[in-house]
Amino acid sequence: MVRVREDRAPFRRPTNVSIDARLVAEAKELGINVSRASEEGLARELKAERERRWLDENRDAIAEYNEWVRTSELPLAKYRRF
Repeated sequence: MVRVREDRAPFRRPTNVSIDARLVAEAKELGINVSRASEEGLARELKAERERRWLDENRDAIAEYNEWVRTSELPLAKYRRF
C-alpha cells in the first residue's frame, strides 16, 4: 500500500534499480527525468498486470454471461430503438 502524506502527494521511496547506462545517458541528454519515467512505466506495468489477472480470474463468468446473452437475448432488449 502506498503511504500518503498530509498534502495527499504520494510518499516517494528511494530505490536502487539497474538500468542500461546508454538509456540513462540518452534520457539525460533529452532532459527526461529517469525517476519519473521509471515510475510511470512501473505504473503502466502494474495496471496491465492487474487487468490481466482480473480478466483471468473472471474469464469463466464473462464467457457464461456472453453465452447467456447469445441464447437469451440482452436484458431490456425490447426497449432498444436501434
